[in-house]
Amino acid sequence: MAYVIAEPCIGTKDTACVDACPVDCIHPRNEDDFATETQLCIDPVECIDCGACVPVCPVSAIFALDDLPEKWKQYTEINANHYSR
Repeated sequence: MAYVIAEPCIGTKDTACVDACPVDCIHPRNEDDFATETQLCIDPVECIDCGACVPVCPVSAIFALDDLPEKWKQYTEINANHYSR
């Protein structure tokens, strides 16, 4: 996994990162799922480690895996589990 979306995204779900992603690896995208999810997630398999999503996030919720603060380490699993459904 290259990038992880962490706690600051909860309740915000700004889609600037979705629009910036060249490989469409940030979800949920459709309106039904978007309404029920608490945050956006990055697909760990599809992410190409380009970093395009990081500067456009208005709440600084996206981190490179190596830079993810310890207090939000559980978001690595949260992002990965979103795609194992």
